[in-house]
Amino acid sequence: MFTGIVSDVGTITSVDQRGDVRVAISCAYDMSNVDMGASISCAGICLTVVDKGNDWFAVDVSGETLSCTATGQFTVGRKINLERALKVGEELGGHIVTGHIDGVGEVVSTEATGDSQTVNIRITKELAPYIAAKGSITVDGVSLTVNDISDSSDGAVFALNIIPHTAKVTTLGELTAGRQVNLEIDILARYLSRMEQVRSAGDPPK
Repeated sequence: MFTGIVSDVGTITSVDQRGDVRVAISCAYDMSNVDMGASISCAGICLTVVDKGNDWFAVDVSGETLSCTATGQFTVGRKINLERALKVGEELGGHIVTGHIDGVGEVVSTEATGDSQTVNIRITKELAPYIAAKGSITVDGVSLTVNDISDSSDGAVFALNIIPHTAKVTTLGELTAGRQVNLEIDILARYLSRMEQVRSAGDPPK
């Protein structure tokens, strides 16, 4: 479980194709306090520490994970948002994030709005019903608030406001048109959708 408050930006130092893809990430964490098998959110994906050193850790990324997350994020030299798992009693500064990616969005445009940056992201029609203006969304592991959303026949485009602090301490300041991003919808939207499906289906046959 995470909060979407990025605590470090790591750099991918190696990518090794095995049965899965072994990815090594340099970081500023005190790795003596990170256990083997611990969960770390990497660009919003909950991954397990399988190896580590003083200033790096490694994770295995399965083919299934690669198939349903943003293309090109696991490449040498790429910066990646990191967050360690939430501990009981810690401040919940963002919102409840599971680290399970619901879909991939594509940046349509970015533009300066005062000192901040407005980012517009296109999503599929399957994902669109779960995103609402003023609701929460996780983008590459960062908890954000949706400014507004515009629907179309093939999906929707939603807008985000990236303040200077967020741009500085995450990778979101590097977003450009055409880049894919990992998206996780608000967990409440998942449950509400499931409840509506069950309600619409009516009582099961006896």
